[in-house]
Amino acid sequence: MASVLPYLNLIAHFLRALFRSKHEQAIRELALRQQLAVYHRTLPRPRLEPIDRAFWVAMRRWSSRWAETLVVVKPETVIGWHRAGFRLYWRRISRPGPGRPKIPTEVRDLIRRMAQENGWGARRIHAELEKLDIRLGLATVSRYLPKRPSDPRARQTWRTFLSNHRGAIAAMDFMVVPTVCFELLSVWFLIEHGSRRIVHFNVTTHPTSAWVIQQLHESFPEDSAPRFVIHDRDTIFGARVDAAIRFLEAEPTQTAYRSPWQNAYAERWIGTCRRELLDRVIVLDEQHLKRLLSTYVDYYNADRVHTRTRDAPSGRPTEPRLSSTAQVIALPRVGGLQHRYTWAEAA
Repeated sequence: MASVLPYLNLIAHFLRALFRSKHEQAIRELALRQQLAVYHRTLPRPRLEPIDRAFWVAMRRWSSRWAETLVVVKPETVIGWHRAGFRLYWRRISRPGPGRPKIPTEVRDLIRRMAQENGWGARRIHAELEKLDIRLGLATVSRYLPKRPSDPRARQTWRTFLSNHRGAIAAMDFMVVPTVCFELLSVWFLIEHGSRRIVHFNVTTHPTSAWVIQQLHESFPEDSAPRFVIHDRDTIFGARVDAAIRFLEAEPTQTAYRSPWQNAYAERWIGTCRRELLDRVIVLDEQHLKRLLSTYVDYYNADRVHTRTRDAPSGRPTEPRLSSTAQVIALPRVGGLQHRYTWAEAA
């Protein structure tokens, strides 16, 4: 309660300020800014309570000029508070329920023993357990099977496929982005393997197979689809989506179970987009996220040099130095979060 009283007092002063003249308000703001400047030079900074963090997260939502008078912490810290609040919110609504009862330890050991002694799979062990009057689900038996080492030949076969058909492959995937109000937005995108170019993206709150099919048609107009389209085992990418890909005269290729490395180009782009954009901003709503991603995709395709291809996905010409007096200047991109560098004559 003690931490709430200062904010009640602050609200009362705010209501009084609504009726002050502009001249009086300007003098008070000047005095407050001078005190903030003095405070900014003092160390150490005071310890902030959770309600203080909530206040600045709300100010980030309500005002576009919230950072002008922020001296207690850096703006990046406020964004970090919002991320932490989202993690707490998601942890609270994701508390596990009672679930299924755990199976006895001796039954788990028996499953592993049957697999090791006979080389049986889940279905064979499941049938054998039924003969012993041990009733378990097939998924439960699969969960307790010992992990088998992956076949290096299978990994090499997939890598060979990606290498040999790099120019004829596109991959699609989803990523989830939380908003300031903890709403979850789904971002669908499609990336070319050969150039790493983002062909198309869109944002929705309720992704469905029909919505994905519409995005595919927008991505590949007039028979421009590649030979292969890779996707993971998300339930949205089901039989209807595969049929739509075949209708576009492409071959749907599904990755193996729990093998994100098989869709590595899409996974890497998600990580890049988060590091260079989404981890540095607080998304307000669906339209805000679309604007942010639109500017970032333009920068990614036209300006950002990929370390493997040594070029931007859409191609970026080499710029020779115009003269001995030319200097390198930075052109801001994505609202100043990223930059492109070029030569320019000194003023």
